[in-house]
Amino acid sequence: MDIRDIIGSVEARNYRITHHAVEEAGNDQLNLEEIFHALNKGEIIEYYPDDEPYPSCLVYGKNADGEPIHSVWAYNQKNRSAILITVYRPNPTRWIDWRNRRNL
Repeated sequence: MDIRDIIGSVEARNYRITHHAVEEAGNDQLNLEEIFHALNKGEIIEYYPDDEPYPSCLVYGKNADGEPIHSVWAYNQKNRSAILITVYRPNPTRWIDWRNRRNL
């Protein structure tokens, strides 16, 4: 899985968003525009190859205001579709430079 695969699916409008992601985006007052901006400028910081039904990854990016956003995306290689699993504003007490988890 490569971030370009996920971005390509989003650009082709071949994606879906889970109910959980909608709830979490609302909780953190995130809109699709800034989520997609963060994805386009983002990087994969964790891979979850064993996730079911599709492998997934954690993407770190920033919105247009430079605020950090984490999003978890699954990718279906067979039909080249992406699924936004969850999205949130990372908690600074849990992350070092928004890329590495702190040992709590």
